[in-house]
Amino acid sequence: MEEARHTHGQAVWRSFVAMLGAIALYFAATALAIIISSNLPAMDRDLASVVKVTVTIALTLAAYKFGIRRLSKSGNDDLPAKGMIMGLVLGVLIGGALFAAIVGVAALMGVYRITSCCSTVNLVSDLATASIMPGFMEELFFRGILFRWIEEMSGSWMALVITAVLFGFAHALNPNATLFSSTAIAVEAGILLGGAYMLTRNLWLPIGLHAAWNFTQGYLFGIPVSGVAEEGLVTSRLSGPELVTGGGFGLEASVIAFVLATAAGLAMVILAVRRRRVLLPPWKARPLLSAN
Repeated sequence: MEEARHTHGQAVWRSFVAMLGAIALYFAATALAIIISSNLPAMDRDLASVVKVTVTIALTLAAYKFGIRRLSKSGNDDLPAKGMIMGLVLGVLIGGALFAAIVGVAALMGVYRITSCCSTVNLVSDLATASIMPGFMEELFFRGILFRWIEEMSGSWMALVITAVLFGFAHALNPNATLFSSTAIAVEAGILLGGAYMLTRNLWLPIGLHAAWNFTQGYLFGIPVSGVAEEGLVTSRLSGPELVTGGGFGLEASVIAFVLATAAGLAMVILAVRRRRVLLPPWKARPLLSAN
């Protein structure tokens, strides 16, 4: 028994050190991207946004493919070419439909109203910097690194809980953030995106979902994205009790999003359980991940 405990402790320590190495590689790639982007020649705003996002994602993807994933015991690739298009498209459809439903409920309740329409200003830069960039970078960090290694050390349930809390409270410094907004993000988005990763065992679905969630609320419906005001296709106004509107943080901090997004996330988690995509802690028997 003592020997088993010692062996488990060593395995956890190795996983923890590997996770720290993965985090270091991630931030090294990000820092290099910032240095390169800050030394680019002057160019059009939209073109600059696309170039900066492309450089950042390319360098981080290279760091993941050639370094980060190889630090894991399994070495599995969470960003495989196979299934990329299907995963992204499905994620975009789910993320867009989910937030459109949230806005629809808000409109029916009389708390969301469009005040002007329609502008294509900032379309390219918003899509690049407020949707694609956070969708890729945040999912790679929170699900591709943190979830992956925490799961390796303590199983899927602990990984889901810890990454959800970290993801939610990583937004605590955003404009107009409150304790409720951070808790709401932790529960609704943490479970939704963690469930998407558990279900598919790759990052394409959560990346597409995350990017579409941001783009739909920010550009299509003119709602602040995690407290950050966006100039989008329409100009809108939220009015009513903060519990329903989310206040200055936006609908993500509303009870509407809390209920609908959490329900969608729980549905994904339940599907992951049914398809045996859940890993138990290493000190218990681990079922094989189903390929279906």
